[in-house]
Amino acid sequence: MSQLRFFFISIFSIFLLTACSAAQTEVAPIPEEDLVHIRLPMGYIPNVQYAPFYAAVDLGEYRDAGIEIEFDYSFETDGVALVGANDLQFAVASGEQVLLAREQGLPIVYVMAWYNKFPVGVVAKAGQNITSPEDLAGKKIGLPGMFGASYIGLRALLDAGGLDESDVTLDSIGFNQVEALVADQEEAVVIYVANEPVQLRSMGYEVDVIPVSDYMQLVSNGLITNEQTIRENPDLVRRMVQAMMSGIRYTVTHPTDAFEISTEFVEGLKDADTQVQMEVLEASIQLYKRENLGYSDLESWQNMQDVLLDMGMLTKPLDLEAAFTNEFVDAPTAGEE
Repeated sequence: MSQLRFFFISIFSIFLLTACSAAQTEVAPIPEEDLVHIRLPMGYIPNVQYAPFYAAVDLGEYRDAGIEIEFDYSFETDGVALVGANDLQFAVASGEQVLLAREQGLPIVYVMAWYNKFPVGVVAKAGQNITSPEDLAGKKIGLPGMFGASYIGLRALLDAGGLDESDVTLDSIGFNQVEALVADQEEAVVIYVANEPVQLRSMGYEVDVIPVSDYMQLVSNGLITNEQTIRENPDLVRRMVQAMMSGIRYTVTHPTDAFEISTEFVEGLKDADTQVQMEVLEASIQLYKRENLGYSDLESWQNMQDVLLDMGMLTKPLDLEAAFTNEFVDAPTAGEE
């Protein structure tokens, strides 16, 4: 056999082996009828801050996990109740909702932390000398209402400043914090630190922000399920968690692309002030970026419980280790792709 002929036969053999190997490793798409339909309550309206979820859809992460995802933008408490009754398997919820639900006998379990830092804070116009929790004494403070993460976060800040609720004047104003502060209706307002402060600065206002996370680590937004789903279908929980974490990692490493993906899910985002909305996303990323993505720790749960007990929203301490688990999180780093 000539050397040239041997060379071509060798090349052809390598080609066949490579083609066969690729064919063997290629994963066939999951048929539509085999996908598990998941309706996921989000707790808020469509928003660029949900970019990780939208990215996970666009990248096919949910589909590859055997899941057909449907985003449901209903109230957070509605999602918690449905998951607690096992009418739905998953929802996005904050840590305080988990503890409040469990005290009511709902078997909710927090299985993946989305945010590392509690996103709530207080903002005031610069020059009013409201730069620390102690400075809130005697001030009129606007907040959406006496409920939810905003109220919990404010109480945590008051505790950090050695203040009681009676030391301030609280004003329920709905979700009009920016307008109320601009009009000097309030001396300070309770906000999400990645949202309203960005809007205010874009309008030309200098502001001071007091983030809750600077003073206390509390459990923030994450993925919840229930004890029955964990017991009967742990693989579904793991697949759901991993798909979401893939979307988070992608958003951390490709924020511009994640923003572009979000324009297909958030009506009007293409026509909005792109710079402001991009800043909102980048500020949000700083809140959930962490080395051990998806993990939550016992100390944060203990802090949350202490605040709720102090507020009288919990009547007794709970078994915190039953309220959350890290067993479905593989501890990927924020730098992974």
